[in-house]
Amino acid sequence: MLRAAQPGDEAGILACIQALADYEHEPDAVANTAEMLTASLFGADPRVFTHVVEREGRIVGIAIWFLTYSTWTGRHGIWLEDLFVGEEQRGRGYGKALIASLATECVTRGYSRLEWTVLDWNAPSIAFYRSLGATPMDEWTTQRLVGDDLETLAAHAG
Repeated sequence: MLRAAQPGDEAGILACIQALADYEHEPDAVANTAEMLTASLFGADPRVFTHVVEREGRIVGIAIWFLTYSTWTGRHGIWLEDLFVGEEQRGRGYGKALIASLATECVTRGYSRLEWTVLDWNAPSIAFYRSLGATPMDEWTTQRLVGDDLETLAAHAG
C-alpha cells in the first residue's frame, strides 16, 4: 500500500535510508535518527515529506521530498531527495508508483517540476528513470558546501 508517512513509520523509513546508503557505498554516512525524522516529518511546520510503500506491515519503499521554487516559472516544484525500494521488492512497480505519486502531487498542486539527482554509475536507476520519461540535465553540475567549508564561509559572511 502506498501512502503518506505517518508517526510510527520512522524506524522503517530510517531502515530504508540506511539500505540506500549501503547501496550507494556510503554505509557510514547516515547520521539521521528516528527522533530527527519525527521532528522533520511530523513537527509543527514540516518542510520535508515522505511517501512510503508498506507491504505486510513493513515499509519496503520510500520517496522523501521537499518543495522547490523556480524563479523562471514562478511556481513550486518537488525535489525528490531519496527514492528507495528494498532489493527483494524491486520489480513490483513500487518505484514507479512512488514517483507517480509525486507527479500527481505536482499536477494537483500546479507545480511545474519534479526533479532529482542520480549517481552517474547507477545504470539500473538511470534506465528506470529514462523509462518513465525523465530527461537528464547533463549541462548542470551539483555543487555542495558541507562541514568545515560551510562553517568557514558562514564565518566570513558578515
